[in-house]
Amino acid sequence: MVEEGSRIKPHDGAKKGVTVAGALEGIRVLEFSQIIAGPYACQNLAEMGAEVIKVEPPDGEPWRQFSQFYPGEAKYFQSLNRGKNSLALALQDPAAQDLIARLIPFCDVVLVNYRPDVAKRLGIDYSTLSGIKSDLIYADNTAFGRSGPWSHRPGYDIVVQAVSGMMAAEGKLGDAGEPKTISSTAIADYGTGLALAWGITAALFHRERTGEGQLVESTLLQTALSFQASSIFDLPLADSQSGAYASREMVAEKRSENATYVELLEARSGGISSLLGGIANIYYRPYQTKDGAMAVGALSSGLWAKVRKALETDFLGWADPNLASATPEWIEDATKQVKELEAFVRSKTTEEWMEILDKEGVPGGPVNFPEDMLTDPQVIANDMLVELNHELSGPQTQVGPIIKMSGTPLETSASPALGRDNDMYAKMAGFSDQEIASLRETGVIL
Repeated sequence: MVEEGSRIKPHDGAKKGVTVAGALEGIRVLEFSQIIAGPYACQNLAEMGAEVIKVEPPDGEPWRQFSQFYPGEAKYFQSLNRGKNSLALALQDPAAQDLIARLIPFCDVVLVNYRPDVAKRLGIDYSTLSGIKSDLIYADNTAFGRSGPWSHRPGYDIVVQAVSGMMAAEGKLGDAGEPKTISSTAIADYGTGLALAWGITAALFHRERTGEGQLVESTLLQTALSFQASSIFDLPLADSQSGAYASREMVAEKRSENATYVELLEARSGGISSLLGGIANIYYRPYQTKDGAMAVGALSSGLWAKVRKALETDFLGWADPNLASATPEWIEDATKQVKELEAFVRSKTTEEWMEILDKEGVPGGPVNFPEDMLTDPQVIANDMLVELNHELSGPQTQVGPIIKMSGTPLETSASPALGRDNDMYAKMAGFSDQEIASLRETGVIL
């Protein structure tokens, strides 16, 4: 059993009995964020050794309230706020803003994911805080950016998926013809969290060399665009040959006719591209097996040959030189052969297919559920999980830090109880015990 408050190593990168500081040991981060992107960024910094002070309202951030299993505690919150300290205060109160201003000289990084107008109103905008500490690293995350007609709008992952084209590109439809979200994970949020952590560490490195602080900006929209770089790419020489321009013109024409979303999607994905993503694809797709499902991923001519050998077929699919000029007869034959291949794959178990794929050197794997990873031999062999003990909710197993470092091992601990560290940081800011009691009595701090 792990003792309460202890920090544990998810892997043995350092010699036993030797304490090795994290790469960000000595860095203090003041976090004003909620939900996913900002909290995930700061959790990554905390696991690199930074001291992260999470600032929350007295009733906690929204993710504490969502699907609570214990008062003020939810799995969503605990999975995104490991290794942090908690400072719970009513930030709209001038006394709370004074406390924050007095903490800034002790901090290296501030992360904010409020709209620009909110940060200014609360006195935690870049201009105000950098005026207190000139070498401050200030990370500002918004949904759509600080400029432009959407700069005032709040936004969540689902909205950015829609706006950025990511949702439409997924091509999935609901029963009523509506687009479906990428629901397995908040892809723009988590991606932005990594981008923020990356930007902050780069800014800290720059400050180490020059002594200069700076503003680091990220947006959910920019992350979503970056993840679609090859799709959001205008290259006339290539696009005029692939039919991309014709597809865009067809969509524009359909829009002018007030076409339905389904009609727009069909216009965009019509032609040869539907073959590549559909009946001609035997190399990069999931298959149903006798006892579940598996996925095969092959993206080179050498691997394609290995897939055909594993599936015992001569059907070329993507590799067919006649694909670009496919006739109705070719399409009919291809459809028939793919259905026969799918039936053949369903005749064997997933484990049998894994043996075949391994023998032929084909990249592939079983289709698992997320909870299967808690006992997966590969996950366990590589120490990808951590055992923690939360001061309120007890023992738990979570996904460990996203990377490993041999010289400065990453560590983690359970998320903090709400307001656990209020007194410590109020005293750091210079408040006496009597003043802290007054702040608590007036509801400024929890």
